[in-house]
Amino acid sequence: MDLIEDKKFQNAFLIYVSIDLFYEKNELENDYDEFKSLVISSGLDIKDCRNLNQKIPSINTFITKGNLENLKLQILDKDIDILIINHELNASQTRNLEKYFNKRVIDKTELILDIFASRASSHIGKLQVELAQLKHLSTRLIRGWTHLERQKGGIGLRGPGETQLETDRRLIGKRIKRLNERLEKSHKQKEINRYSRKKSRNKLVALVGYTNAGKTTLFNKLTESSQLAEDKLFATLDSVTRKNKHPKYGPILFSDTVGFISDLPTQLVESFKATLDELTAADLLLHVVDIHDVDYRTKIQKVNNILSDIGVSNIPQIIVNNKCDLLDSSKIKQLKNRKQNEVFLSAENGNKFEDLRSKINMILFNGIYKGWISIEKNMGNVRSSLFDMGCVKEEKISQCGKMFVKIKIGNDELNELLDIKGFEVCHDKDILLKHY
Repeated sequence: MDLIEDKKFQNAFLIYVSIDLFYEKNELENDYDEFKSLVISSGLDIKDCRNLNQKIPSINTFITKGNLENLKLQILDKDIDILIINHELNASQTRNLEKYFNKRVIDKTELILDIFASRASSHIGKLQVELAQLKHLSTRLIRGWTHLERQKGGIGLRGPGETQLETDRRLIGKRIKRLNERLEKSHKQKEINRYSRKKSRNKLVALVGYTNAGKTTLFNKLTESSQLAEDKLFATLDSVTRKNKHPKYGPILFSDTVGFISDLPTQLVESFKATLDELTAADLLLHVVDIHDVDYRTKIQKVNNILSDIGVSNIPQIIVNNKCDLLDSSKIKQLKNRKQNEVFLSAENGNKFEDLRSKINMILFNGIYKGWISIEKNMGNVRSSLFDMGCVKEEKISQCGKMFVKIKIGNDELNELLDIKGFEVCHDKDILLKHY
């Protein structure tokens, strides 16, 4: 259910409104560029644009009367199909603007919803997008029934307009209920999967960050995957989890998640519970940052605000400053002086990953132990557990039945095993030879 239909044939006119009342110290410097990128990502053809400044929004039309008149003159001679505004409008404001311009008008929320609808590929992703769209549409049903505006209320005068609206609201309400039930079922299945993962002692590292920061490119390098990575907003929508392929990492699962954006519609946050739940189960967050972006500090703060809103701000976090190949070495050297848990790399070129691997292993496992251990012959359950954890690299059995196992395991997990009687670390390979 696309909110923008036949996008290939639609010419868009962008209306970017700066409201003094909404201005904050942490506003993006390139907010207009981001808005324009959103429209391009939706597939619309931008014919023209207009930047407006207002102290406060108009209650009826959001845009003030003087600006409306100037806009109408500017649009009059152009082949424009749709007007797009960079703020969230209420139903009456949208309806009044459409009536004034005699054009289709959509706000930032509808634009993002449409992009999500076009990018959703998994079953859960499509359900989540549909749920968000229906929640948004339920407050705007009147827009689709302007031809019934003259129907009067009261006894004997109730017309088909009221009946039709009530029918639509009821049908949408039922559909929302069914979608919530199906997503709840999916949510329970994910809980089972998470329990199974915890049982196998795999750690989960989730990649988070502002949209178009390079999360998917980094994810592909970490897992040797081939997920679609494009230089556009919301290229990734569906959460994907893969096991790491690099021998220097421990038993880790990496999860690529949807990117955040400033003023993310509340309908999306609520509807994407199943996706965001992946973050609540993470052992570590890799906060990917486009360090080349002039607004990178503000975007870090906005992402952290969203993480706080969904209750995952307490999870350990590594700042991954990506796209360092676009910066001068002197600038990178200056940035490295900051006292933060961060790394600097270029996911595109695949360099400088050693520091990232080291930090991940240190946070998740308190470092990695690679070497030999010995266990008694009656400790088959411990041996089985080591194999289940995927940390066994080699195994030898002495004539007396004692088992020597070469493992790669986190130091924290190794310390837990050392509490078991009969489990020992072999510090010298010569110890192995004495048992043969």
